[in-house]
Amino acid sequence: MTARRQRGGRPRDSRVDDKILRTTRELIDEVGYPALTVDQIAARAGVGKAAIYRRYASKAEMAFTATMYDMYEQQLPPLAGTGSLHGDLLSLVRAFHVRMAAPAARQLAPVLISEIAVNPELETRFQDTFLAAEQAAFAEIIEQAVARGELAGAVDPAMAHLLLLGALASALYIIKLPVDDAMVNDLVTAATAGITALADRHHNGPAGSDEPH
Repeated sequence: MTARRQRGGRPRDSRVDDKILRTTRELIDEVGYPALTVDQIAARAGVGKAAIYRRYASKAEMAFTATMYDMYEQQLPPLAGTGSLHGDLLSLVRAFHVRMAAPAARQLAPVLISEIAVNPELETRFQDTFLAAEQAAFAEIIEQAVARGELAGAVDPAMAHLLLLGALASALYIIKLPVDDAMVNDLVTAATAGITALADRHHNGPAGSDEPH
């Protein structure tokens, strides 16, 4: 097994990572997130609490990692390579919808959001891990669309991420809409149009900017 780096910069054992995340998932299924404790996880996984806190800033961050991502590396769905911007975005967002709509995620996401609001360290970690990995996937999709000539130029992947996953998260966790595949498709259609318009604007400048009035 390969070693990873933990928060202090020391190598970390992937076997311990996997035990912690697997145990966290099991206990969330058994007792629910509100009743989950770090002591329970440490005891069942056979690790010390210190090993857990070296990896995660809070119970919410650990539970979010365990339920929203397959392993510590925040593995993302493979990019589909459908040959179109809409198709690639739809494939990616469908995969995220499955994870984000799961009962455990619906419990955890609002808790994590509230913790991020008051914990700058957790906010930084969340941005540097989860958000960075997600935005990198959007960046690759946009780069491929530009290479195909489908987009006039590059678009900030953070904006594409906001248009799609931001809207999906709001629908699921704040407005609490019954999001189905038809709604996901509509969100992707709207975001595709928005991303295309942003690319045109950045490439060509504001409409009419070169013409005298």
